[in-house]
Amino acid sequence: MKIFVTGGAGYIGTHTCVELIQAGHEVIVADNLCNSKKEALDKVTEITGKGIGFYEIDVTDEKEVEKIFKENQIDGVIHFAGLKAVGESVAKPLMYYYNNLVSTMVLAEACIRHKVGRFVFSSSATVYGDNTVPFREDMNLLPTTNPYGETKAMSERILTDAASANEGFGVTLLRYFNPVGAHESGLIGENPNGIPNNLMPFVTQVAKGKREYLSVFGNDYDTVDGTGVRDYIHVVDLAKGHVKAIEKLKEGVNVYNLGTGKGTSVLELVQAFEEGNGIKVPYEICPRRPGDIASCYADASKALDELGWTAEKDIMDMVKDSWKFENGLTE
Repeated sequence: MKIFVTGGAGYIGTHTCVELIQAGHEVIVADNLCNSKKEALDKVTEITGKGIGFYEIDVTDEKEVEKIFKENQIDGVIHFAGLKAVGESVAKPLMYYYNNLVSTMVLAEACIRHKVGRFVFSSSATVYGDNTVPFREDMNLLPTTNPYGETKAMSERILTDAASANEGFGVTLLRYFNPVGAHESGLIGENPNGIPNNLMPFVTQVAKGKREYLSVFGNDYDTVDGTGVRDYIHVVDLAKGHVKAIEKLKEGVNVYNLGTGKGTSVLELVQAFEEGNGIKVPYEICPRRPGDIASCYADASKALDELGWTAEKDIMDMVKDSWKFENGLTE
């Protein structure tokens, strides 16, 4: 199949491109490079030996998206492109609602116009709100705790309604948890522009001496050690889940959690990083961030039952691969 990957130059996007190509699919990418680098796609080519068609566009631009669909015989879309920082979404909600919702609608309309029947959406565990863990796909979704989560929940509703109204348009919503790690080659990984929003690149940058200490947001949650608990999943496992999802996509709406089913606290992750890589990570406790919840981890049994997918890599794989990638970065 020829798969159109939006946000394909980003962290999860590049790893998914690798897995798609290695599974025998052809890939084209659109990315506005607001939080990614074109060079990451060159690394994908280095890993796979295959070229990737690339369009530097913003997928909120209907005319540019239409051009891509006219120029390519697309079989499926995997939609990653979107703004993703919880804290920033609280400070800049209108920017998040516009970017994340308009891009989803533009792409869905293009798929329906061009009779592209496979649409995989990059959703998030944030749609569960502060629900009871473990999160299951059949739960009633609670109001999310931040605008970023709202854009994911709204996009899910938009795509669900579009699939219901348009025969032949199939949608899979992948609610995934906290991606970490990097490709085993060390060539691609999480390398955000500016100050990292996610935990692992902050940990690796502190370990590398790029930053003085790690900020741990809150130590008074009702968890094993007071710090937030998350379901960390290796990005390669996550990428393989997208390949399974697009290959096995059925008509209608399909929803799957992609996680390990195991919660790990921030301090447990820091300890694993120190043990796995033999290096200390200084940290300071800071006030809680707005929009954060205490615990978030998946029931991932449905993905195993229906897609034949399960996470295979553990926390030690995640911390070692992250450190290998960080050490390979050039300034």
